[in-house]
Order: sequence, then C-alpha cells, then structure tokens
Amino acid sequence: MTQNGYARLAGFLYLWLIITGLTGALTASRIAGSGTFAESAKRVVASATLYRAAIATELIETLSALLLGFALYVTLKPADELLARLGMYFRIAESIVGGVGIVIAFAKLRVYTATPLVVERSQWLMDVLRGAGYACVNISAIFFSIGSIVFSYVFYKSRYVPRIVSAFSVFASVVVTLMCFAMLIVPDYGGKLQYGWAPMAIAEVTIGIWLMVFGVRNGATADRRSHMPALEVNV
Repeated sequence: MTQNGYARLAGFLYLWLIITGLTGALTASRIAGSGTFAESAKRVVASATLYRAAIATELIETLSALLLGFALYVTLKPADELLARLGMYFRIAESIVGGVGIVIAFAKLRVYTATPLVVERSQWLMDVLRGAGYACVNISAIFFSIGSIVFSYVFYKSRYVPRIVSAFSVFASVVVTLMCFAMLIVPDYGGKLQYGWAPMAIAEVTIGIWLMVFGVRNGATADRRSHMPALEVNV
C-alpha cells in the first residue's frame, strides 16, 4: 500500500472506531440500565447474547485502534518518523489498557449471570468491577489523547490536512487529556466532564473524512516541493 492508501485506511478507521465504540458502549449500558443489582442482572440475563455482542464490539474497537495507530505511523513517517512512532506507542498502550477493560466487562457479565448466593456480596463485587472498569476507560483515554496530540502535531507540521483542522485536533486532544485526569481525581463530576469529548468527536470526524476523500496527496506534494533544490536559470 502507498502512503495515500494508509492515509485513507486511517481516515476510515477514525470513523469506524467512533461507530464501534459508541455502539458497544451504548448497547451494554442500555441493557444493564439503572436500578438495583438484581434488576440489572435480570435484564442482562434476558439479553445475555446481545450483551456479549456489545462487549465484543468494544473489543473490535480496541483491536482497530492498534491498526489505526499503525496506519497513522506509516502515513506520517515521511514527515517525522520519531514523533509518528511515539504516537503509535501511545495508541498501543491505549489498546492494552482497553483490553484489560474488556476483560473486566466480561467479569461483570459473569457476576450478572451467576446465581448469587448473597446479593450484597454480588453488589459489592459489581461495585469493585465498575470502579476498575471506570479507571481503565479513563486511563486508556489518556493514552489515546496523548497519542492524538502527537499525531495531530505531525499533521500540523506536514500540512497533510488543513492546519486549522490539525490545530483544532491538538486542542481537542489536550481537552480530553485534562478531562480524563479530572475524572480520575473527582469522579463525582464525571457526568459534566463528559462534554469534553465533543471537540474530539468533531476533530476526528473531520480528519477522518478529509483523509478518506483527499488522502495526503496535496500535503505530500507540497512537502516534496519544499525540499526540491532551486534551479538556476542562466539567461
């Protein structure tokens, strides 16, 4: 594949990750719902297959993040190989922590579907797993956002996408990093802090569509021209 091929793959994966992530998370959350542990367990048992499919969809998102990191690395390697590699490392870390979160999600499913001997103990175990899952989501998002800062900065340097778009992506990534740290420190404000994802969603959709439609042809051409030696014309 050419650099443009990987760029278009990265553009598709930007959108693919948003679709799979939201689909999996919203489906699982809708099935479990709110209320007591017994009420949630009853709903999960009734839709256990769909609940497993939702978790599997989140696993697909986690695996796709690895592929996105590699596609962005190949796309941006000509502009700055070291920074592109650093960004890929952060996306790898994101996927590893995200994988731990998937394991916790299946552990929660096991607690829901097992016949509880003591409801209070099951509720306590579920609270522990929810806390661990909450931490995994935010820590994974921190690795994601730092990697996004690095990749967005290289996009800004390379002019592979419009600079206003890459600059906004850097800003949105910084917001997500600060938001996720805040959610770990003051989780009681997690509901309000979630709005910090809005700029990131706009930035990723915009970059994803741009890369899918235009690739990096214009930016790569401009970059090559900027490195071409000037020709002397003798009259």
